[in-house]
Amino acid sequence: MRPPSSRRPESFFLTKFTDLGLAEPLLKALATEGYETPTPIQAQAIPHILQGRDLLGAAQTGTGKTAAFALPMLHRLLANPRRLSPRAVRVLILSPTRELAAQIETSIRAYAQFTTLRSTVIFGGVPVGKQIRALGDKIDILVATPGRLLDLVDQRAVSLREIEFLVLDEADQMLDLGFIHALRRIATLIPKERQTLLFSATMPKPIRDIASAYLTDPVEVAVTPVATTAEKIDQRVIFTEPGDKPALLAKTLSVPEMERAIVFTRTKHGADKVVRQLEQSGIEAAAIHGNKSQGQRERALGAFRDGRLRILVATDIAARGIDVDGISHVVNFDLPNVPETYVHRIGRTARAGAAGVAIAFCTPEERGDLAAIEKLTGVKPAPVGEVPYWDGRTPKKPQQNRGGRGQQQGRPQGQGRPQGQAKRADGKRSDQGGHRNHAGGAPRQERQDRQEQRQEHRPRTGERQQRPEQRLQRKEAVSAKEGLGGVAFLQQRTQQPRTDGARRRAR
Repeated sequence: MRPPSSRRPESFFLTKFTDLGLAEPLLKALATEGYETPTPIQAQAIPHILQGRDLLGAAQTGTGKTAAFALPMLHRLLANPRRLSPRAVRVLILSPTRELAAQIETSIRAYAQFTTLRSTVIFGGVPVGKQIRALGDKIDILVATPGRLLDLVDQRAVSLREIEFLVLDEADQMLDLGFIHALRRIATLIPKERQTLLFSATMPKPIRDIASAYLTDPVEVAVTPVATTAEKIDQRVIFTEPGDKPALLAKTLSVPEMERAIVFTRTKHGADKVVRQLEQSGIEAAAIHGNKSQGQRERALGAFRDGRLRILVATDIAARGIDVDGISHVVNFDLPNVPETYVHRIGRTARAGAAGVAIAFCTPEERGDLAAIEKLTGVKPAPVGEVPYWDGRTPKKPQQNRGGRGQQQGRPQGQGRPQGQAKRADGKRSDQGGHRNHAGGAPRQERQDRQEQRQEHRPRTGERQQRPEQRLQRKEAVSAKEGLGGVAFLQQRTQQPRTDGARRRAR
């Protein structure tokens, strides 16, 4: 395969959907939905896809990827109508999670509302009968998770022999979830003569290998450098102890400026535990993770989206594909042990030009994870304080605080330069992963949590997983008073724009 092309057609510089040459029914749908101006990924990708090119797109969640591939595909389907064999489809869109698959199909329905093109979605966790019946109708576009798709292929409920377009969305996450074997089998079931589009938030070597195997002479587009974080996200870190995290979280979420927040945990058990702890503090929250039924996940996400629920607690897998406007804060209750995951997490805020705040809780055992994140992103989150307890507004006075107040606000430091590895007090690197208790052993629940982490966060093929450091011998000299500054950083409203009106951007 030749190296990917990075050429940009002249239409990249156009600013309206009406300038892209899309079919009239699609423009009518966009106008109905209130979309006028394409996002950067849409402006770059749509002209290439209209030309029939395979495409490799680097873009994070919330940049408008769905419209970037859906609109030109719908245009080409309309321009070349054809009769299909029973249970055959023309377009296959693969997604790593149920939520993302459902969201993609909802968007496609909106864009195709003034056409005769039909779509459906299939994923696991729900009865298969209804999905089989839907595939019995004339379906042009199928959105699916790999596992359920292969189940239905084996049942001969769907045929992939007439596929014209293949889309791999969130390809890096599909590799994380261990879908590589499913993808290889699917590739053997679809025609070699097809147009293939691959989108990923990060571009590690395994993704490049997938692109080489699945795409032919692709054009490559990117809207942001790989592994960078949104410029308008104010990134903060609070150094604390494991046992102090629940009280710290409750006080953090009690601040009125916390309008709508997602709290991330590493494990399913951890998410449920956080919800129980918040409820004991009088804070309503709901968890979404792989052990929740599809109905439970949809109800929680629906309440969060329409504002009836202010706090959503999620694992990384369940949260993949969540695209909710107006998220003011992202709280990393547990730091991820895969640094790219941090980029995905905080990208839930600061959408559509708005500002946002990302807060990370960091224990001594998580310092290594923080160092890996700083190295990947080139951003060092500004320390809020190293405190065991925080009342949300008035910082606890430290035992030693002889210096001045320091800066209360400001942008994250270290922009534009990788920070490398954090300086360790003992000069050594831990040989064991996971969290350790103070006595050196791991209690039963922590062992269970680590088992869940391996299931939900498998490291990418060919990548080494960052290990936590050994416990530091002394804490960093950052006082609570100096860092917290009366939680001024939280009291800065993020000024989320309204999502209604005629100037929304297509997802």
